[in-house]
Amino acid sequence: MALAPDSRITSLDAVPADTTYLFTVRDDEGDRREAVLVRTEDGVRGWLNYCRHLLDVRLDKGDGAPMRDGELVCANHGAYFEADTGYCTFGPCDGATLEAVDTTVDDGDVYLTDEDYTFVESGPMDDGDDGPSNTSNVEF
Repeated sequence: MALAPDSRITSLDAVPADTTYLFTVRDDEGDRREAVLVRTEDGVRGWLNYCRHLLDVRLDKGDGAPMRDGELVCANHGAYFEADTGYCTFGPCDGATLEAVDTTVDDGDVYLTDEDYTFVESGPMDDGDDGPSNTSNVEF
């Protein structure tokens, strides 16, 4: 499969081992969404940037989401998601799974290869407002 140059998200070296790399995609309907890259034992995985407990709460609020022992942490709810599977192992959404965004690593770069999304830019959405809420009314 040939990788389109405009689907390149970043270099593999730019994806941190202890937090997330935030980027913006556009879905098939033209809506922008945020996604994150996380390091795994086997490489890198991509996930949409929201907690499965309350979908308006971002995992990465712009400065990287917390990671602990190979799991992505929702700082609002305390939920833990396995970096490689997206499966929630602890918290109010225990048993739920993050929504995957397909990526491929090729020659030291990370590419978006998900047919449902188009790469827009690195970093958070710039939609003219504050994007998804970075706080919530915590409900457990």
